[in-house]
Amino acid sequence: MRSTLDKLISGTGLVVAAVLLVAGGLLTWASSFANQNVHDQLAQQHITMPAGDALSTPEMKAALGQYAGQPMTTGAQAKAYADHYIQVHMNEASGGKTYSEVSGEYMAASKSAPDAAETQQLGQLRQTLFMGTTLRGMLLNAYAFGTIATIAMYAAIAAFVGAALMLLLSLLGLRHAKKTVVEVHSPAAVPATV
Repeated sequence: MRSTLDKLISGTGLVVAAVLLVAGGLLTWASSFANQNVHDQLAQQHITMPAGDALSTPEMKAALGQYAGQPMTTGAQAKAYADHYIQVHMNEASGGKTYSEVSGEYMAASKSAPDAAETQQLGQLRQTLFMGTTLRGMLLNAYAFGTIATIAMYAAIAAFVGAALMLLLSLLGLRHAKKTVVEVHSPAAVPATV
């Protein structure tokens, strides 16, 4: 009875190990696919990370200095550029106002004074903020996919470790099942009859 239970549990462990191996393989592929896509899409844009005088604040230097002059090819670079370069310049241009706020001001001004110089300036600022917000969104999507790739790789490692552990435990269980069979059938285990 004990031998059968050991074999059943060990067999289940082998199935779990196989499932974890397949999951680990798929997660590794997903991580590689996402990382390669992020790299390829960013590389096609030919964005060079700012360096030197372009890093005008201590915050920019702290966030972007490690990437200075490099081509943008990773999600981490994309996030740093979006948050500490594009956003900073957008805030400087708009006084901290968002695209939506400036767009609302422009629409109101274009109704009351469509030809005024201030209305034209608001229109240009609106266009600049629209492009900046769009670019930030695209770069932050690259960062999100890069993060998903990293999480998938950690999950793949965990799956492979789990598969190895389940395989080891299953093999130990099968070995124990064989010992149990031998112990049950050995002469010492059979009670003497009178």
